[in-house]
Amino acid sequence: QAYAIEVCQAEHHALGLSVVNTAWGFGLVIGPALGGYLAQPAEKYPQIFSKESVFGRFPYFLPCVAVSLLAAIVLISCIWMPETIHKHKSPEKDIQKVKALPSEQSYLDSPRKKSLLQNWPWMSTMVSYCFFGLHDTAYSEILSLWAVSDRKYGGLSFSSEDIGGVLAVAGASLLVYQLIIYHWVHKFLGPVISSRVASALSILIVSTYPFMTYLSGAKLSFALYSAAMMRSVVAITASTGISLLQNHAVRQDQRGTANGISTTAMSFFKAIAPIGAGYLFSWAQKHQDSTFFPG
Repeated sequence: QAYAIEVCQAEHHALGLSVVNTAWGFGLVIGPALGGYLAQPAEKYPQIFSKESVFGRFPYFLPCVAVSLLAAIVLISCIWMPETIHKHKSPEKDIQKVKALPSEQSYLDSPRKKSLLQNWPWMSTMVSYCFFGLHDTAYSEILSLWAVSDRKYGGLSFSSEDIGGVLAVAGASLLVYQLIIYHWVHKFLGPVISSRVASALSILIVSTYPFMTYLSGAKLSFALYSAAMMRSVVAITASTGISLLQNHAVRQDQRGTANGISTTAMSFFKAIAPIGAGYLFSWAQKHQDSTFFPG
């Protein structure tokens, strides 16, 4: 994200981050599929891989090799990536004598280099980034579990193929939105308002899911597909807007550190999200008729 902000002009920051998020989404979809297809090749493709070969004795060796090759390609490609903040030492002959500014004026004109922990605009956006990451991960964790649950527990009794189709359509709509529509949303609303509106809409959309258990047939399909697509759109709108705010809240030489800290913090929240969401979902199914906070 920091590199995208550096190499793109100011008017293209939104599109640049959208492309980064799109590439990340592609990786999340293609990665598990690639691992699934390449795992246990001697059993899946016996005409190509023998059971006596190294791929037969180590059934997960092939996906590991494929991933390592991809990582090597990325490492080699980084050689030709230009450094966005490349500093050169000025030769002695290029140094010119200039009249020194008064100390007070120099202090006022120079930007202060504050610590990231003292940068409250960045801290506030990082907190929002972490909590929205928790919300997004919890939603992704619960959606599939809820859809395949029996209707007597408030689910939809979907098969894995049905929920896979829903997720595929939501991902396809997200690709179109990020590459074509989002930069127009950013242009007219800006990152702050678009993130606020997207966060509010996300609450409304998620709150409609429990009522879908009363639908069936075409009505259920239309409602679920529409909600899944809209939820994906508002989620990426909020996360991209918050990412823009984070990168604009820090100095140029602090962007790498700021993005690293925020990503690490968000990863922690994403790690605890499935545990908490799974516990609440299990509790809700076991307390369908509870007098206090029924499932």
